[in-house]
Amino acid sequence: MFGGARADCARSCYAFGSVAVGANTEAEKAPEGDIRPAGGTATIAESAAIQLYLAEKYPQAGFIPSAVEERAQMYRWIFFLMTEIEPPLWRIARHTFIYPDEMRIPQDVDLARQECREMLTVFERHMQEREYLVGDRLSVADFNAAYTLDWANEENLLDAAPRLREYLKAMYARPTAPPTIAAAFAAIEN
Repeated sequence: MFGGARADCARSCYAFGSVAVGANTEAEKAPEGDIRPAGGTATIAESAAIQLYLAEKYPQAGFIPSAVEERAQMYRWIFFLMTEIEPPLWRIARHTFIYPDEMRIPQDVDLARQECREMLTVFERHMQEREYLVGDRLSVADFNAAYTLDWANEENLLDAAPRLREYLKAMYARPTAPPTIAAAFAAIEN
């Protein structure tokens, strides 16, 4: 529901606005559900890898900082999101709707919520007085953060993170931003 090629393409399209990524456009869907950039032979999995690939392919967009110190911070926050915030979100999803009932462990949901909130507190502190995750402009880390925070928001985990809620709102207010998760599902239901 929140992963796979659909989420990867949505997150990548979000990052690059007018750079189209998806079946029958700039990239073709690979059989295993990831994307294969047009004209390329490598299949790219994982949304952050796709975003970084596109940012390097289209450097004029400026989504990778030029200073090595800022690039290191961009990677730091991408890795933080992928290793500290997304795993508890996946555990919540697995134990609430992905796994069959007999495999679900409700106690793991509670523990995952607690762990996610702890890491969101770290992220909230970092974002105080900041408009962007790194430096003074958008980077791939911001696009990755927007989707991950939107997912956390869907799980009602941003209640103690007012700065992250403001940041999320600003990221999705961008003219090239995709719909939020809630809006995308609402569109599917209609």
